[in-house]
Amino acid sequence: MSGARNDGITLLRGLAVALVMARHALPEIFPGAGVVGVVMFFALSGHLITGVLLDELERDGRVGLRRFAFRRALRLVPALLVMIAVLAFVTLLFDPLDDADELGRTVLVALTWTADLPFPHGSAAIFHLWTLAVEEQFYLVWPVVLVLAWRRGRVAVALAAVAAVSVGACILSLVWAGAHSDLVYTFPTSWSVCFVIGAASRVLRGRVRLPGIIAPLALLGLGVLSVLPIRGSAETYLLWGPLVALLTTALVCISWQGWSTVTAPVLRPLVALGVVSYGAYLWNYPLTLWLHETAVPAGPALAVVLTIVAATLSWMLIEKPLARVIRRTPAAVSA
Repeated sequence: MSGARNDGITLLRGLAVALVMARHALPEIFPGAGVVGVVMFFALSGHLITGVLLDELERDGRVGLRRFAFRRALRLVPALLVMIAVLAFVTLLFDPLDDADELGRTVLVALTWTADLPFPHGSAAIFHLWTLAVEEQFYLVWPVVLVLAWRRGRVAVALAAVAAVSVGACILSLVWAGAHSDLVYTFPTSWSVCFVIGAASRVLRGRVRLPGIIAPLALLGLGVLSVLPIRGSAETYLLWGPLVALLTTALVCISWQGWSTVTAPVLRPLVALGVVSYGAYLWNYPLTLWLHETAVPAGPALAVVLTIVAATLSWMLIEKPLARVIRRTPAAVSA
C-alpha cells in the first residue's frame, strides 16, 4: 500500500469520528450515530490492514508478523499512554466521576485492551476503549489466517469461513444474552463480521467498479441510520452493523477509484478531522463525561472543542513523529 494518504479514506475517518462525537454530544438527535461511526471504523480497519498485509505478501511473498505487530503498537500505544496518564491525573486530583478507588483496575483494563470483555472495567471514562480492544483482538487472528490462506491460494475461502464463524459466534452471544441483547454490545463476537466485510472489499478491490451514484446513496443511508435508534436489539449486530459496513466499503471502493484528493472547501474540515481521528477517538468520551458530571455550561460543545485541541496536539507531538519512525521500521522475522 502506498504511503501516500488517500483523502477519500481520510475523509471517511473524519466522518466516522464526527458521528461518534455527535452521538456523545447530542444523543437525543443522533441515537444511532455511535453505532454507525464505530462500524465505519471497523470496516475501514478491515480494508486498510488487509491491504497492508496483501501488499507485503504480493511484494515479498511473506509478511513480517512481528514487524506488523510492532508497527501497530507504535501507532496506537504512545497516544493511548498519554491519555491514560492524563486520566489518572484528573482522577487523582479532581475525581469528577467519583471512581478514584477504581483507578488501578481502570489503568489495567486500558493497557491490556480488554475493555470489551464481560468483567468490571473500572472508570466509565474508558468505556469507549472497547472498540480499540475489539479491533486489536481481531488482528491477533486475521493476519495469521490471511497469510496461511494466501500461501494456499484460498483467500476467498478464508474470508467466507471467517465470516461464517463470526456470524455464528454473534448468534451464540445473542442466545446467551436472551432478551438483554445490549449486554453483548461490546463483545468482539458482535462486530467481527464488519471487519470481514472491510477485508473482503480490499480483496475484491479492482474487480468491481461501482457507479458514482452509489456514493450519495451510501452517505444518505449512513445519515438516516445515524438518526435512528438502531442500538439495543439483535438487529444491531446481524443487520444494522453489516449494513453500515457494506455502505462504508462502497464508499471506500469509490474513493480508491477516483476520490484520492478532496479539494471541496466544505469537505476539507472532515479530511482534517480524519487526520487526527485517533486522538479524537481517545479524548472525546472522557472529556464529554467529565464536563457533564461537573455541570460545565455548554459542556457538550466545549467537549467537542477540547477534543479537537487534544487530538491536534496528539497528532503533532506524538502520532506524526512516530509515523516517520514506522515508515523507517526495518523488516522483522517473517511468518
